[in-house]
Amino acid sequence: MARLSPHRDKITLGVQALVTDTARRVLLVKHGYRPGWHFPGGGVEHAESVRLALARELEEEAGIVLDAPAHIFGIYSHFDAFPGDHIVLFVAISWTRIRVPEPNREIAEHGFFTLDALPEGTTPQTRRRIDEVFLGRPKAETW
Repeated sequence: MARLSPHRDKITLGVQALVTDTARRVLLVKHGYRPGWHFPGGGVEHAESVRLALARELEEEAGIVLDAPAHIFGIYSHFDAFPGDHIVLFVAISWTRIRVPEPNREIAEHGFFTLDALPEGTTPQTRRRIDEVFLGRPKAETW
């Protein structure tokens, strides 16, 4: 009998949010453990809904509390990172920033950026999602 890879039957799920303000700026974060600028987000924990995970991650990483539910924009496979990984992308337009987190080991930097002045190092995946949301580019299936 062939032996299966230990990751073959594992499924992981993450959430990320394109948080935008009234000036059409987007919130991006720079992690301390991987290169590039990304949307805030993270993994969905055991027995946690995607919406609860999103709320938790936004508060932890950016000090943001949603005033109204963010809407799901798309679900993407992220198999280049892990064979069973998926990311749910939300768009958040109604929120309050209750604090501005100090840089730490997880989030080294964060900021709001205009679409024509995204920071150097914004990942290609992040740029593609921004184009899908703001420019109406066709949605990809992969992250």
